[in-house]
Amino acid sequence: MTTSTNETIKKPGAASLRIADELGRKILDGSLLPGTRIRQERIAEEFGVSRLPIREALRILESRGLVSLVASTGAWVSSMNLEECQESYLMRERLEPLALGQAVASINSDSIDRLDWLAREMESCADVEEFVELDREFHLLSFRDAGMPTLLELVERLWNTTQHYRRAYVQLTGPDRLEETHLEHRMLVAAIRRRDALSAEELLAMHIRKTRIALLDHPEIFTRR
Repeated sequence: MTTSTNETIKKPGAASLRIADELGRKILDGSLLPGTRIRQERIAEEFGVSRLPIREALRILESRGLVSLVASTGAWVSSMNLEECQESYLMRERLEPLALGQAVASINSDSIDRLDWLAREMESCADVEEFVELDREFHLLSFRDAGMPTLLELVERLWNTTQHYRRAYVQLTGPDRLEETHLEHRMLVAAIRRRDALSAEELLAMHIRKTRIALLDHPEIFTRR
């Protein structure tokens, strides 16, 4: 009975998950910018709940890499400087090809067709926010079938922490000036369709590395809000 009770306590409640998902969406779509203070009393009023599910929601968001909690101080939307972002991209450069290589043999034809559709949609996309959403879906879908839940959880956390800076980079370059990115997406889809894991891994590593290097030319992204 004690074990069952403890498990119930540890499991997030429906209200906490709802709040975490809603705040997470606002962070990922840029409505809440990096470094923004998250005030629990304001959230409590907005959602009509007590502080307990809010504290639980913030812990969930912290585990997803979206919020930083400071003891006895409060919660802020996670932010990073250029060096921290470079570190995240170096990790992505190693981990995502591993996940993709593991997924290539298992991904079904419907998912491959979806990847092809997403790649084509990005090519005709003129809206920054839409491009960022499509790009995120494309990559997370490409290695969803890796069968390595711990790795995929870490990869998604890295995507979460760098989302704002990818958006800022696309805003600088413009979604209509990403010809190389579109070509790389098409080549990735082709390699996955051929079940060519090695080529897919190499293409993805290059794809991520190119963005990491490009970010070095725009340090202003990490100082503005």
